Amino acid sequence: MGQFRQISTFVEVVARGSLSAAARAEGIAPAMIGRRLDALEQRLGVKLLQRTTRKLALTDEGAAFLEDCKRILAEMQEAEAAVAERSARATGHLVISAPAGFGRQHVAPLLPSFLAEHRDVTANLNLSDRLVDMVGEGVDVAIRIASLEDSNLVGVKLSDNRRVVVASPAYLKRRGVPKTLDDLQRHNCLAISSEGSQRGWTFRDNGRIVTCKVAGNMQCNDGEVLHDWALAGKGLAWRSMWEVGAEIEAGKLRTVLDQFAAPGNDIYAVFAQRRHLPLRIRAFVEFLRRTYARPGYWRRA
Repeated sequence: MGQFRQISTFVEVVARGSLSAAARAEGIAPAMIGRRLDALEQRLGVKLLQRTTRKLALTDEGAAFLEDCKRILAEMQEAEAAVAERSARATGHLVISAPAGFGRQHVAPLLPSFLAEHRDVTANLNLSDRLVDMVGEGVDVAIRIASLEDSNLVGVKLSDNRRVVVASPAYLKRRGVPKTLDDLQRHNCLAISSEGSQRGWTFRDNGRIVTCKVAGNMQCNDGEVLHDWALAGKGLAWRSMWEVGAEIEAGKLRTVLDQFAAPGNDIYAVFAQRRHLPLRIRAFVEFLRRTYARPGYWRRA
């Protein structure tokens, strides 16, 4: 405690420009301020301030130490504020944006439980696959399934997201199990389409990320439809574990080509800014992260 008081006194003296001004602000005698500075310099073994009756001047060591002290005090204030806010109740209105399919399965069902824990919070959940303008549309937190490495977005990772190739047992019995990426050319691949163009499926092959063009007799721009077609035994589909985990657990779908699985686009909570987030936002994000981390969640949800 004494060391912390010495540091805060040092910063206060420099900010106010004199020992007497710092003493008046704290309501103590200037001699007490001087003794704290002497003790600090003696403990560090360096001169921090050149003191005369008229002015103070930082030494080179003092200037460098001052920046570290300011950072330490700021971090201490933030830590105290965070603890105080955790003991407070979350309040206010929460505006959430999430992709339509993911939001229906993994946000909407959880929202009532969150609101039951935080009874002074209300929520508006907007489901859309477009990228919302968070500031312009007043969105507090957006759930994104994407890589943020090359993005200016500020976010917190909620969970890994592995993508797998799946098919029904009936389809695999009828058409065989693909063993290599080249085998995809001999299978009916149910691919998602966008504006008439078919996207490829991404894999890791011998340490390289490769995109395979696939073909089939049906395409759709809605992933839920592809999911239903795969369940009906119409072909292979490349889907996220958050979408098909329960069917895999139940034996309704099987994964293939797992040895070629590429890193997925993970699940993030994204904010317009990271600092000074209201408690209702932090509580909701932590609620999602805690829920998604439960053992077996993605295979049961």
